[in-house]
Amino acid sequence: MKINDKTYSIMTESVDLGEIMFSLCYLPTAGRLTLTVIKCRNLKAMDITGYSDPYVKVSLICDGRRLKKKKTSIKKNTLNPTYNEAIIFDIPPDSMDHVSLHISVMDYDLVGHNEIIGVMRLGCHAEGLGRDHWNEMLAYPRKPIAHWHPLMESKKSEKEWKARTASFDSQGSCPSPRPPSSP
Repeated sequence: MKINDKTYSIMTESVDLGEIMFSLCYLPTAGRLTLTVIKCRNLKAMDITGYSDPYVKVSLICDGRRLKKKKTSIKKNTLNPTYNEAIIFDIPPDSMDHVSLHISVMDYDLVGHNEIIGVMRLGCHAEGLGRDHWNEMLAYPRKPIAHWHPLMESKKSEKEWKARTASFDSQGSCPSPRPPSSP
């Protein structure tokens, strides 16, 4: 079995930066997207202790603008954190083709700036596993779909993403996320 350069590059990045496992579930009738951050493994050590204090930040992006940002709790001194935390976004079904999610695994630092360990993107305009996972979620509504994703370097991911989104001509603007409906 021959492995091409692109596949090898992705495999190398996952070894260097780690992986994240999460599930996606979309409820079209409620217009609710649930991303459950399950766990990470083999994260890159960012602290002098040889560990990291990781948390996950998820941003809802529409036409290059961040509409919402949500975070998990911080797990101290670990490279293999378990979260099992649900992050919910309200997105109408007709907006699903215009939005994407930017997932960043971050290292919390008490002093100075928090550092990015690695990132990955999801959505119909993402590439590879990010697009496949998104499409699988849309094909099986109301069913949580979980997968592992390798983390990529932030700078490379940003450059690739900007090149792809620059060529994407969206039809109309994204509606603002609606407030949660009262019970």
